[in-house]
Amino acid sequence: MKRIWLLLALVGTLGMTAWTLLNNKKEVEAKIYKPNPDQKVGVRTAVAELRNLSQNSEFLGSFAANRQVEIRPQAGGQIIQLPIEEGQSVGAGRLIAKLDDEQLRYQIEALQVTLEGYQNDLKRYENLVKGDATPAVNLERTQLSIRSTQAQIKQLQKQIANTTITAPFAGIVTEKMVEKGSVVSLGSPIATVTDISSLKLVVDVPEKAINQFRVGQSLSVSTEVYPGAHFAGRVSLIGAEGDAAHNYPVEITVNNSGKNLLRAGMYGSIANISQLKGQTLSVPRQAIIGSEKQPQVYVVEGGKAVLKSVEIGATTNDYYEIRTGLKAGDQVVTSGQINLQNGTAVSAQ
Repeated sequence: MKRIWLLLALVGTLGMTAWTLLNNKKEVEAKIYKPNPDQKVGVRTAVAELRNLSQNSEFLGSFAANRQVEIRPQAGGQIIQLPIEEGQSVGAGRLIAKLDDEQLRYQIEALQVTLEGYQNDLKRYENLVKGDATPAVNLERTQLSIRSTQAQIKQLQKQIANTTITAPFAGIVTEKMVEKGSVVSLGSPIATVTDISSLKLVVDVPEKAINQFRVGQSLSVSTEVYPGAHFAGRVSLIGAEGDAAHNYPVEITVNNSGKNLLRAGMYGSIANISQLKGQTLSVPRQAIIGSEKQPQVYVVEGGKAVLKSVEIGATTNDYYEIRTGLKAGDQVVTSGQINLQNGTAVSAQ
């Protein structure tokens, strides 16, 4: 009898639990939001149409000098002339510095005296050899001594020429490292000459845009230092190797002759408008959902949003080219896709 009561109590407990769970389920279902299938979702749309796809890309870089060189003497000595100052313009071949060459000239003078003696000996030996009064070897030794002395004189003349230091090209003295009276050694820097008659604007271009440039291409260069002013530039170099971020250096040469308005180190920018495609079907970038490998768009048809797969081509900052999946005149959703499913009723705004 006791077992019967226990069994009835267990059955009653299970029944109460099942009733409670069923009742809770109904309450939860009543609280769940159920969208009204007749209610329309507001979206923004655009029309797929034929456009000329072009892209305006702006790239920022800094100007570098066309040429810059540190003037280093090929001889050592005391500077006796230094007719330059920082900021001074110098022409090609202009004297930068003159080193003391007095000792070298004394050495040449001594060698010239020695050479004169050898030449006199040569005349005497020539006469003596003709009369067999001296061995011919004396004549040969004198000839060799003359050649050796002449070579030494030429070497000293070259050293004297190296004491005159000139500018290799026209430019501006941007740095002077020594003063008159300083003693410099061979190869030590004396001054820096910079040529800014033309400048090189170096910009880093990402790989997706590098094909927009070609050597010899004319571009307009601007700088914040001169608002509204534009300088003619020409692409002179496109880097063959990119950096770790897949950016490639592009060098634009800008003519700066005349007033030399631009300076090395200034920032400059170029705006390159590239024609990517002619008349082609395109939609705003905001219309594309999914990934570039599996792009999709919502098309409004009969008041409903229809999800369609498309194939995209060229891209700009604002538009995607549509190769397949749409036709001109299709109304595509550009905003509000997060609230849509395939077949959702929509109201275009």
